[in-house]
Amino acid sequence: MTGPNSHACVRASVCAIGLLAIATGASAEESGKAVTLSLSYTADVIGAVDGGLERRGRFLDNLDIVVDADLEKAIGWRGAIAHIDILNNSGEAPNDDIGTLQGVDNIEVSRQALRLFEAWVEQAWGNSSLRVGLYDLNSEFYANDAAGLLIAPAFGIGSEIAATGPNGPSIFPSTALAARYQYAWDNDAYVRGAVINADASVLGDPDGVDFSFDEGVLVIAEAGVDGARKIAGGVWRYSERQDDIRDPEREIAQGAYVVFEQPLNDPEGDRAATAFFRAGVSDGETTPFEGGWQAGLLVERVFAHRPNSAFSIGINQGLISDGYRQNLIDGGADMSDGEFQVEVTYSDEILPHVTLQPDVQWIQRPGGDRAVEDALVVGLRVGVSL
Repeated sequence: MTGPNSHACVRASVCAIGLLAIATGASAEESGKAVTLSLSYTADVIGAVDGGLERRGRFLDNLDIVVDADLEKAIGWRGAIAHIDILNNSGEAPNDDIGTLQGVDNIEVSRQALRLFEAWVEQAWGNSSLRVGLYDLNSEFYANDAAGLLIAPAFGIGSEIAATGPNGPSIFPSTALAARYQYAWDNDAYVRGAVINADASVLGDPDGVDFSFDEGVLVIAEAGVDGARKIAGGVWRYSERQDDIRDPEREIAQGAYVVFEQPLNDPEGDRAATAFFRAGVSDGETTPFEGGWQAGLLVERVFAHRPNSAFSIGINQGLISDGYRQNLIDGGADMSDGEFQVEVTYSDEILPHVTLQPDVQWIQRPGGDRAVEDALVVGLRVGVSL
């Protein structure tokens, strides 16, 4: 997590140059093997070239080791699979130089460490499945594929939920114990829900995995259709009251979101374009954000002779809650209603298993503070996957 509550909340301004790798190994089910292993290494160099708080480049990286097992093939457990994901994050915190609330790099963490990110078992029967263990809620909730190339954290999950909980919800880089149920119909419609420990902490964090559930749980549900297009909506709520960010009382943290994704031409053809839009709201009393939205476009196979080439552009806005804004105004800041970001990126495989991704971001009013110059961030992301 970056910042006070999650990887999406940070105070600073930046410029980007980075290195990235995304695991491409098939799951055990897809490959036909009992057990599969995939490894990816992502390294970013990123920094602000204009505006923000300070202009310099920062290096950070992410090593991801994933083991997937088909338990029916491995031990005869019918309809069951297992998943283990180990992360190691090192390097610097580029957003310290930029001052955004939402962050500029989705592999930035507030504490560098080796972590057991996910470890769960899933049992399927008919159209239903139940997943239990350390679980990344953003792997299935508030997610859409067309936003996946963009580097800014807000395109991964909305900041209004990413900034919640005692130390962030169960997302990168620290998950929590959870139980997730899903029912999927044959017409691509689905409904899923999860009950997740509100205290996100894993092996590698100072306190390890929390088994006490003393902080209560986060309950989240999503329903929609995910086929040629995706239309979905979700709601979430914490069982225990959270600290009000302005008043000396505790409030229930809760919110809702919508996700829409639409192919604009042949998804299998050259220059296949997909547009997306997402928006979310929260109670606005327990987090720096009362809501936000993201929109963008992904174009795959930009060049016919380069099948792994991809281009994406995205815009997002984090809407700052009244209480958080007033706290900073009381300290002398000249605060606006929100923080606005634009990102343009291109990715291509320059060698087998090696991806190069230049990235440019422009942030208007980093941190919502009018006194901070708009930041131009440039980056390069190179990745290796095995």
